Amino acid sequence: MKIEQFNHDLLDFLGASPTAFHAVSTMKSRLEAAGFTGLKESEAWSLTAGGKYFVTRNDSAIIAFVLGRDSLIEDGLRMVGAHTDSPCLKVKPHPEMNRQGYFQLGVEVYGGVLLNPWFDRDLSLAGRVSYKTASGGIENVLLNFKRPLAVIPSLAIHLDREANSQRTVNPQKHIPPILMQADKASAPDFRSLLLAQLKAEHPGLDASEVLDFEMSFYDVQAPAQIGLNGDFIASARLDNLLSCFVEMEALIASAANETTPALTRLLVCNDHEEVGSASSCGAQGPMLKSLLQRLVANTEDLTRAIDRSMMISVDNAHGIHPNFSEKHDGNHGPELNKGPVIKVNANQRYASNSETSAIFRNMCGQLDVPVQTFVTRTDLGCGSTIGPITATEIGVKTLDVGVPTFAMHSIRELAGDQDAYHLYRVLQQFFAVESVSAD
Repeated sequence: MKIEQFNHDLLDFLGASPTAFHAVSTMKSRLEAAGFTGLKESEAWSLTAGGKYFVTRNDSAIIAFVLGRDSLIEDGLRMVGAHTDSPCLKVKPHPEMNRQGYFQLGVEVYGGVLLNPWFDRDLSLAGRVSYKTASGGIENVLLNFKRPLAVIPSLAIHLDREANSQRTVNPQKHIPPILMQADKASAPDFRSLLLAQLKAEHPGLDASEVLDFEMSFYDVQAPAQIGLNGDFIASARLDNLLSCFVEMEALIASAANETTPALTRLLVCNDHEEVGSASSCGAQGPMLKSLLQRLVANTEDLTRAIDRSMMISVDNAHGIHPNFSEKHDGNHGPELNKGPVIKVNANQRYASNSETSAIFRNMCGQLDVPVQTFVTRTDLGCGSTIGPITATEIGVKTLDVGVPTFAMHSIRELAGDQDAYHLYRVLQQFFAVESVSAD
C-alpha cells in the first residue's frame, strides 16, 4: 500500500470511530473484509494453521491473530498492542439539566482530558445503548447522531477580563453541553431521545425501552491532512486510534501474500487504558492471557512460548513543540515526520529495554526508516501505556514506541503525515522476524 492510500484510509478510520465501540466495529469490518473469522469466547474453538481470526470483549476491545504453521513453543508469537479509548466527556446516568431556559446534559470527564479545547466546538453524541425488546430480551446497539447537536460556549472575555491568564475550568459547573432551549415542562428525557435515535438509525429494530447507555460527546469536525504542504494529520482520537489502525493494517498486510504464514502474529487493542486499564477488557484484565492459554494450554509450554515472544506496545509520543520546547529534555525531543519514537523511562512507565530497543532499531535500519527516542524531563512526571501492564501480566519482553504528536488528549490532535506509514512498514517487518531472543 502506498502512503497516499494509507493516509486516506487512516482518515476514514478515524472519522468512522467516534468511540471505542465504533472503533472495534470498524476494525471488525476491515478484518472480515481481509478474510478474518470472528470467534466467540463462549464457544469452543477449532483453529487451523494459516487461519485468520479475531475475538472481541465488551464490544470495545479486540484481539486479532494469524495462526502460523510453526510451533508456538519453539518460535513464540509476534505481538503488537494499542488501546481503543480516548479521553472524552461521557454522559452521566441521569444527565438532564435545565438551567436558565437551556437543556443541558451532565457529563463525566473520562481520562486526562485537556478541557479548554472542548469549548465552542460543534459536538455530537455516539456510543452504545442497551435496550429492551418487545419480547422482554436485552440487546445492545451502537448509536451515532453524527450531526452537531450540542456546544459548550465560552464565557465572554468581557465577563472575565483575566480569562487568558487565570481562568480555570470546573468540570462540574462549566462543561455541561447545551443541546437546546427548553423550560422544565418541555425538556426531553434523555432515554427518550436515545430511543428515537435508535429507531431512526436502525429502522425495524425491535426496541421498546432504553435500559442504559454509554454515550460520549465528540467533535464533528472531520479528520484532515493539513498544512501548507500537507505535512500533518489533524484529528480527534489520534491517541490511540492511529496506533490501532497502523497495527491492524500491518497485521493484514503481513499475511496477505502467505497461504500459511510461518509465525503466529497477534494484535491486541484493549479498552480503558486512559483510566488505568483495570477492567475485564483492559490490559490489566485477563483477556490476552485467556486467549494465549487457549492457543497453548499447557502452563509450561505457554511459559516457553512467551519467553520466545515479543510485544510492541504502540502509543503516541510527545513531539517537541516549537512554542514549548523547554518542556522536553534537550537530547530527547522527537520531531514530527522524523520517524517512530522509542519511549524510555527508568521507572518502568514504559517497558522498553536495551534488548527490545535494539531489535526495533535494527529493523528500522534494514528498512531505512528513521527512528527517534523520547525520555521525559527528569523533573516532570511521565505517562504510561499498556506496555508495562502487559509485560507484568504475561511476562513477555516488550517495547514501547509511538508516532510523535502535538496536543495529546486535546479534542483535536496533530501528527505528521509520514510517521504512521513508517511505523506500518516496521511492524510488517516485525511480524516476519524469525527470532526475538538474544540467544
